[in-house]
Amino acid sequence: MATWTHTKLNIDGNILKAQAPIIVSASRSTDIPAFYADWFFDRLQKGYSAWTNPFNGVRSYVSYDKTRFIVFWSKNPRPLIPYLHILEEQNIKCYIQYTLNDYESEKLEKVPPLAKRIETFKLLVERLGKGAVVWRFDPMILTDDITIEDLLCKVKNIGDQLKGYTEKLVFSYADITLYKKVKTNLEKNGVPYHEWTTEQMEDFAQKLSIMNKERGWNYLLATCGEKIDIKKYAIEHNRCIDGDLIARLAWKDKELMDFMKIKVEAIPTPSLFGESELPDGAILLPNNHYFISKHKKDAGQRQYCQCMAAKDIGEYNTCPHLCEYCYANTSKEIAIANWKKHENNPYAETITGK
Repeated sequence: MATWTHTKLNIDGNILKAQAPIIVSASRSTDIPAFYADWFFDRLQKGYSAWTNPFNGVRSYVSYDKTRFIVFWSKNPRPLIPYLHILEEQNIKCYIQYTLNDYESEKLEKVPPLAKRIETFKLLVERLGKGAVVWRFDPMILTDDITIEDLLCKVKNIGDQLKGYTEKLVFSYADITLYKKVKTNLEKNGVPYHEWTTEQMEDFAQKLSIMNKERGWNYLLATCGEKIDIKKYAIEHNRCIDGDLIARLAWKDKELMDFMKIKVEAIPTPSLFGESELPDGAILLPNNHYFISKHKKDAGQRQYCQCMAAKDIGEYNTCPHLCEYCYANTSKEIAIANWKKHENNPYAETITGK
């Protein structure tokens, strides 16, 4: 299912073709909430932004005229908080894929202190609701200094503090040799990484599943883009752009539901002889309603990615988190240079100030 149509923009007297996405991803390519929230909400109110294709360098335009839902991705989404009222005013729903790792002692990420990030998580849940903030510990990386037991200890610390604040924990194993940028960045930065073996993945999955039960978290556990099947440990393949979660959060938006071909039904009144019978696959909603999933995988994503289609508006080589294992930046130097270009022209059509 495509998530955008096309429209025309009048920019300085020029009529330009633009994509008009219903569902926006902001963004797999860079941390828009942490570094570009001012830019994004300015562009949202202006009605469009420009985007440069990373493969051919062609500039194109994105209109927000029809946008009904935004999936945010971030390691520090606190700058979103002052802008959430704009989404409410425009009747645009959202949820946040919040990557909340703990690599503080290893200095693998340049992010605020863990306690501050956990505080941000809770503030966002209070504002958006429990299901609208998804916890990611991504990637799970092994090094000379980080063992499986170390990772489990880190997860336990965060998991205990997020109990009651989120429904799900999404993680991935650091597949280093599969991603040239990741391998190059780790080696350039002198990080003594280890590749995961299948046996180690199984061991970690089993221990994580046990921890989830024993500590009473009851999180839905899911892997992001991983080939390995670990359903026997109650760990699913994740949908980061999740049609079912979008429907759960925005089921009252008839325009969006019609676009997604989702029919929201009232639960039948129980008979004298028992409870109402619901169709197989029914997903419950508030106020005695339900829907049947229409989630469809985006064929343009990786083989083991289960996301539905959405228009990503970010650009690679623009994230100043400067994570040592980064997959989105070719180098720290290029990312910083692009960030400075943005700072020199923070409300340009593109993230990079062009």
